[in-house]
Amino acid sequence: MNKLVVASIGPASSVQDGGRPGAQRYGLVPSGAMDRLALAAANTLVGNEPFTAAVEVGPFGAKFTARGGAVRVALTGAPRNADIAGRAVAPDTSATIADGETLTLGFARGGAFSYLAIEGGISGEPMFGSLAVNARAGLGSPYPRPLQTGDELPAKAASGAAERRIELPAATDAPIRIVWGPQDDEFTDETKRLFVDSEWKISATSDRMGYRLEGPTLKHLHGHNIVSDGTVDGSLQVPGNGQPIVLMPDRGTSGGYPKIATVISADLGRLAQIPAGRAFRFRAVSMAEAQAEARKFAELLRTLPERLRAIESVDLNIDALHDANVAGHAVSAVDAGTWHAVSLADVAGPD
Repeated sequence: MNKLVVASIGPASSVQDGGRPGAQRYGLVPSGAMDRLALAAANTLVGNEPFTAAVEVGPFGAKFTARGGAVRVALTGAPRNADIAGRAVAPDTSATIADGETLTLGFARGGAFSYLAIEGGISGEPMFGSLAVNARAGLGSPYPRPLQTGDELPAKAASGAAERRIELPAATDAPIRIVWGPQDDEFTDETKRLFVDSEWKISATSDRMGYRLEGPTLKHLHGHNIVSDGTVDGSLQVPGNGQPIVLMPDRGTSGGYPKIATVISADLGRLAQIPAGRAFRFRAVSMAEAQAEARKFAELLRTLPERLRAIESVDLNIDALHDANVAGHAVSAVDAGTWHAVSLADVAGPD
């Protein structure tokens, strides 16, 4: 069988899919992709169902080698340098790794997570209906932990289908939208204004369980302990130190800190992609607006196949492009016909 072998990989990389919804009543956390749109886009590019299991690649680089035959993949999410044996792989595109070739991924730029989907999906033994990894709980398949060098991901033989790109909505730095509650009455109006009027940063100590925020201290009206109740992805808990924590897919199913607000579902992926240390803001919206945005996001996911486009040329030779004279000309990085070879006159200059 064809397979994709992990040649090297950094921390915070694991197999993730759409998660395990529907079992929180039993204390089972949902897990799943941090950026659901990026996961769905990667799978769409290689003909999989949107929430098929894929590799969630953390901020650091990684290398994957095809063994036993060619493997077709797609890369979406955080921008990063990527190439297959010197051939550049553009973001939000599919590509085929020939037997023995290596896909090399650089560090994430301007984001946190990328998604590497494999044509045909990743095979494994579902745990409570999902392959999604939750390392703390020891759940997930084919490896119930972050990926390590030497891990092998079985893959179907590449179909030979034409490579494609997908047109996704442009990235935005707009504030992350929230709805107040369910315990916003544990905070004064002044504290709530401070929350939305301030800049926040994600702490480097954050992980898939929760994003710790750094900013002004939020004061509680009646103390920081409440009777534990249910949480959701995006719950904004405020513990005793007054520094909020946004609960992410590997969160607990209940918690005992007041929740001042909840990030709307349509903005969770955008929040997940904010790198540690980058400033951002929140904006409060009505429940009606949150629901409307959720419907728009669901429609975007449904219509992803309509956003696929053909790639005219993906045969990009990095060394040749380095040697080309691109100054003063309109150049397409994926069209060698627009490159201009360096001549002796270019090197020597005018007489």
